[in-house]
Amino acid sequence: MSASSATLIRGLASMLAGLVLTSSALALPACLEAQRKIDEASALRFQARQEARVGDHDRVCDTLDEVGDRYDDARDAFERCGEGVVAIDLRSELRGLRIAKKINRCD
Repeated sequence: MSASSATLIRGLASMLAGLVLTSSALALPACLEAQRKIDEASALRFQARQEARVGDHDRVCDTLDEVGDRYDDARDAFERCGEGVVAIDLRSELRGLRIAKKINRCD
């Protein structure tokens, strides 16, 4: 599997997860902050892919760290608003983030 197809698959998985999280977040207004954090993380992942494309390694790693912070904030917010199941689903996103960091040699 090429790097671009792996990136595409990760992007599609992230969008699907965002759709699932959107429906859950809209059910409880208290979860809107958590959904905002997920949206920010998705935008930052896109930014990291663009930075990787131009070869800015240091910036890629910094951006991926920011993505992790957003996912952690989202997980905490979902747990506070009673959506613990969604918080568990974020583990797969965090796993994907760890893989992206490893691929970009950020750790």
